[in-house]
Amino acid sequence: MLGARRDLREVHRTVFFADEVGLQTMSFSPDKVLNIEDLRTIARRRLPRFVFDYVDGGADDEVTLQRNRRAFERLCFRPRTLVDVSRRSVAASILGLPASMPVIVGPVGLLGLCWRDGDLVMARAAAEGGVPCAISTVSMNYLEQVAGGSTGRKWFQCYVLQDRKITEALIRRAATAGYEALIITSDVPVGGNRERDLRSGLRPATKLSWRAKLDTLRRPHWLATVATRRPSFVNIDRELGPGRRRSEYMATRLFDSALDWEDFRRLRDLWKGKLLLKGVLRPDDAARAVELGADGIVLSNHGGRQLDGAISAMQALPQVAREIGGRASLIVDGGVRRGTDIAKAIALGAEAVIVGRAVNYGLAAGGIRGAKKALDILREELDRTLALTGSRTLEELTPDLITPE
Repeated sequence: MLGARRDLREVHRTVFFADEVGLQTMSFSPDKVLNIEDLRTIARRRLPRFVFDYVDGGADDEVTLQRNRRAFERLCFRPRTLVDVSRRSVAASILGLPASMPVIVGPVGLLGLCWRDGDLVMARAAAEGGVPCAISTVSMNYLEQVAGGSTGRKWFQCYVLQDRKITEALIRRAATAGYEALIITSDVPVGGNRERDLRSGLRPATKLSWRAKLDTLRRPHWLATVATRRPSFVNIDRELGPGRRRSEYMATRLFDSALDWEDFRRLRDLWKGKLLLKGVLRPDDAARAVELGADGIVLSNHGGRQLDGAISAMQALPQVAREIGGRASLIVDGGVRRGTDIAKAIALGAEAVIVGRAVNYGLAAGGIRGAKKALDILREELDRTLALTGSRTLEELTPDLITPE
């Protein structure tokens, strides 16, 4: 994809398929969207397949991707009855600061392929929704641009790169720009085997196939906006010195497979704000991270995009919650599509959840209005779940409300 700019220009000059123009250019209507799956359907229609598959897909056979959803679906509620729930609140505290609900908009790379200036638009949607937004190392907007262009709480998600000077420069830039928290992602010693990306043409990043070109033709709105801007990991690009071949660096030297606990200790010393470790699925790893100064643990299998066959964050949550015992914030990532999912995670010990695909579908469907709609849907569903379980606040979502099917 990164080497396909010329192909996209050629496609852009071609006549659009008339039968698709009306569908792809029609305005987004939030009032017609009932749930996150509706947003996913719109996103699938509006995005070229290689972009949609990048957002939607997982690794290998996508067993873990599906497990993330099943883990929520296999938990049932045992609601209380005859409770006065006429006054309710979904307000939360995340890392010691208030949020409108226990949700963080998660870090997703290449958001600019879903909407022009996607990272900035997403941060603005999160700010309007009253929740923190995490910006990815591989965003398509400069982290300073996102910090200056949105008023909400912002976290920076950091991949540790083989060139540690680049990693440290990114962390210092995030601190200078005012990011309140740093997320160290630990579950990418190597990239996952995302076969959908290989089949659809996103990887390897060389040339789009004719099939991909024809598919792209059917998305004139995407062509007229997103495709006119070259996809790039701008934050990393800025740190590469003169004469360094960016394409070669990205292909061979991106992730550092030597990352270990001593490195995490050094990063704790470097970053003075709140620090989270993302990619944890074991109680002993969570405990060690807390001992080394982590303020939060993000239970995550990278959205099913790394090790296929890994357990879900929800499967790991009860044991990790018992191990940590409130010494750090616990955040669940992966598979959240409903307000009921958020309630289940809170009841079992999470402080908040990260939503990635759910809001990404909204962004692709309708820009800032679509992303805000996704957050509104989750908030309304969570509030309804409180009422129907006999709960008035998040604190009343307790483990006794949950039972396996």
